[in-house]
Amino acid sequence: MFRRHSIDVTSILLHDRPNLLAVLVHPPDHPGRIPPQGGQGGDHEIGKDVAAQYVEGWDWIAPIRDRNTGIWDEVSISVTGPVKIVDPHLVSSFFDNYKRVYLHTTIELVNKSAIVAECFLNIQVATEVEGNTCLVEHLQTQNLSLPAGAHVHYTFSEIFFYKPKLWWPNGMGKQYLYNVEITIEVKGFGESDLWSQPFGFRKIENHIDSATGGRLFKVNGEPIFIRGGNWILSDGLLRLSKKRYQADIKFHADMNFNMIRCWGGGLAERPDFYHYCDMYGILVWQEFWITGDVDGRGDPISNPDGPLDHDLFLLCARDTIKLLRNHPSLALWVGGNEQVPPEDVNSALKTYLKLHPYFENLNSDDISKRELFPVLKDPSQYLDGTRVYVQGSLWDGFADGKGDFTDGPYEIQNPEDFFKEDYYEYGFNPEVGSVGMPVAATIRATMPPEGWDIPLFIKLPDGYVQEAANPIWEYHKYIPYSKPEKKVHDQILLYGTPKDLDDFCLKAQLVNYIQYRALLEGWTSRMWSKYTGVLIWKTQNPWTGLRGQFYDHLHDQTAGFYGCRCAAEPIHVQLNLATYYIEVVNTTSGELSNVAIEASVWNLEGMCPYYEVSEKLTVPSKRTVPIFEMKYPKSKNAKPVYFLLLKLYNISDYGILSRNLYWLHLPGGDYKLLEPYRNKEVPLKITSQALIRGSTCEVQVRVVNTSKKPDSRSLLDKNILTKSSRTGDCDTTLLEPVPSANEKKQEMSLFQKIQRNFAKERSSLKVTAIGGTEYGVAFFLHFSVHDSKKDKKEGEDTRILPVHYSDNYFSLVPGEEMSITISFEILPGVNPHVTLHGWNYQGGHTLL
Repeated sequence: MFRRHSIDVTSILLHDRPNLLAVLVHPPDHPGRIPPQGGQGGDHEIGKDVAAQYVEGWDWIAPIRDRNTGIWDEVSISVTGPVKIVDPHLVSSFFDNYKRVYLHTTIELVNKSAIVAECFLNIQVATEVEGNTCLVEHLQTQNLSLPAGAHVHYTFSEIFFYKPKLWWPNGMGKQYLYNVEITIEVKGFGESDLWSQPFGFRKIENHIDSATGGRLFKVNGEPIFIRGGNWILSDGLLRLSKKRYQADIKFHADMNFNMIRCWGGGLAERPDFYHYCDMYGILVWQEFWITGDVDGRGDPISNPDGPLDHDLFLLCARDTIKLLRNHPSLALWVGGNEQVPPEDVNSALKTYLKLHPYFENLNSDDISKRELFPVLKDPSQYLDGTRVYVQGSLWDGFADGKGDFTDGPYEIQNPEDFFKEDYYEYGFNPEVGSVGMPVAATIRATMPPEGWDIPLFIKLPDGYVQEAANPIWEYHKYIPYSKPEKKVHDQILLYGTPKDLDDFCLKAQLVNYIQYRALLEGWTSRMWSKYTGVLIWKTQNPWTGLRGQFYDHLHDQTAGFYGCRCAAEPIHVQLNLATYYIEVVNTTSGELSNVAIEASVWNLEGMCPYYEVSEKLTVPSKRTVPIFEMKYPKSKNAKPVYFLLLKLYNISDYGILSRNLYWLHLPGGDYKLLEPYRNKEVPLKITSQALIRGSTCEVQVRVVNTSKKPDSRSLLDKNILTKSSRTGDCDTTLLEPVPSANEKKQEMSLFQKIQRNFAKERSSLKVTAIGGTEYGVAFFLHFSVHDSKKDKKEGEDTRILPVHYSDNYFSLVPGEEMSITISFEILPGVNPHVTLHGWNYQGGHTLL
């Protein structure tokens, strides 16, 4: 399943009439059966084949009934001359602290002709300067003769670069990509073949950290604290596309993640997946097709010898390595999920992926080039030679490093537990998961009405609650929001008993946000002192599942998405939920200086009973530093439920580096006072404007809580973000107030406005006022985009998806404002409108 096939059909093509391609497909040799109790990988029979193992079902997906029989990857026709270029390998080596860089290139050449081919071989390296203009930085030409029928490896002379622009992971810098193009011309024929690939100059190292026992990754010499997620595949039925891959990977970058683990029961991902990881700076841990459940450690007992055909497995492995090795995002090869491959397969993979001596030495950039090349074999002549191979996901710096089942847990947690010293023992957790309920619209769009019933809440003798979900939710692998056996109260019931599906899903989003923000903040609180990284199980579902996801299969984000986005900022201010100390996280390579923290508490009456500003701070690079204790809960008249707003800012210009708002209750309490808070009418003023860029619509919105501030102590209400803060936020200069006369064009759709203004690529500004006379926090605001169809059917899902929001599920204290960018693709015939909802804005308000 995991190898490419190339068939030369030149001699059998018909030149005078159409040609027809017929493909005979077979199901897997061992499709297996699903035991009555289900199980991880069914009866595990699929593990006897070299195939994706998830198709027999798991605790997060129902079985794929035909086991995905048929052609699943791209089928294409290519035309070449007599000589073909096959699988070039690009490798970069660095010297003098990354000032001197060499590009090493080896290619395979196949002469299909019956005569000697006199060839002119060219390699050029170019950068995009502006638009479609490219600057060719290097061009090298070689002459060579290829005997008839020859299949040879050819290594170019190294190409030297001085101070090239480096490729960095998300959150560490830009993802500079050069375009490498190789062409071969044959005398008497002309251009015979062409190959091109975006390529990033970067060096990835990793080793077991002596301080934590976790695997520590470095990119271009800089340690990187890993915060990312586990990935199954884009779609369970393998309906893969560039468009879907791009949305998937951009979502991960938007969450400020820096790594994706491609789980061993899924696929060797396709080049398009890696292309977007290259573009958005997402490191990839790629596993081969082994899982503990199916390959020797499952229940029922599974086959420990892996697939029956080890030679086929290794053939696929070699081909996959060649397919993916040029991508700068590829960081690590791993033998399998919670298992090591069979001994002979594991030994072969270690041989295939043996490091070149240059990449074995952690200080190799300090070595003179003359010490390594040309005395040693050119690194591009290795199958890979640049990336570490780890035999399994629980070995060698992951979990306990010995293969014991020490990843997890996989259920709802008390948020404060993530910060406790005894929560997780080991330095790098490859899998830790929790809940993932989507929004109510997704339930209605994917399930019949009998699937809209919310769980029953069954009170147990010990006072804890057990949820009983409907059979459809059980089929879709719903994970409850309570865990009585782990002393976790139902987190949804903390807000009061939900009355219907909409209420349940909205309260679930509150829990999703808190749960995943706390997970990442808890790990980051002990960055480098105890942990080197964490990967959440999992970021998405390849079907309409109800657990472990930050966006659903229709591409609508949960609030957990934005909890992660907040917590994984490169520079971040956070509250330690175990100690109530306010901490500053600096994952960047530079020291933070001349900064301060503003902490303010807001009660449900809209008053600010607690306000504190820190002294001037200096925060070292790659450190988490506790600053001061937030003492409001210990005060005499502390309210049972309150909001805490933290802002880290530059003292020089009041630019915001990080903003983080918590809703909290006193110890032992709950959030039930938020239920009547829904009726609090807090006024908002919203300025919006739509811009068109090709087929993409970008809506820039400024939201202001216009309720009266109790005082004017804060100078940070405008939330002016600095260049060091989150990327992608809109240019607020476009949203200056406009005369009220411009507010009257209500009947014209957004799409018509965009069409009307296509020449100048900008619609008119619109100001929307949401009335209210009360003071308070505008709580849990979230946008959605819909098609305003006139012939809408009852119950029809009108959402436009995917949509990228620079932030969502946000809250504003009195007098505060926030700028948001919303972008989505406009399809022909669609009239989009943007709607704002919120905890105390239940009906929804249309902005455009």
